[in-house]
Amino acid sequence: MSDFGLDLREAEDMIESEGTVGDVVLGVLDGETEPEQWVRNVEYGNVLVLSIEGDLNELASGFARQVNELGGELTHFRGFLVVSPPNVGIDTDRLG
Repeated sequence: MSDFGLDLREAEDMIESEGTVGDVVLGVLDGETEPEQWVRNVEYGNVLVLSIEGDLNELASGFARQVNELGGELTHFRGFLVVSPPNVGIDTDRLG
């Protein structure tokens, strides 16, 4: 068998440094959490799934524009606001 010169240790390091980072953070969007905290989560690479308790436009106004400017996405789905960081798309194709 021929040697391809593949260094698996080097490949593993690349996967760890360039792979997806972050968590899925569940929370409640009710005005109690400072908007900066939601923005920080997105900057860290976290996906937010926030249960909306109140007027979505009012509650998200403190961070939605900043998330968009960072390259993130926001999608309202069945009483939840899903917020993704840059380079993590929200696929809504199957919703109809």
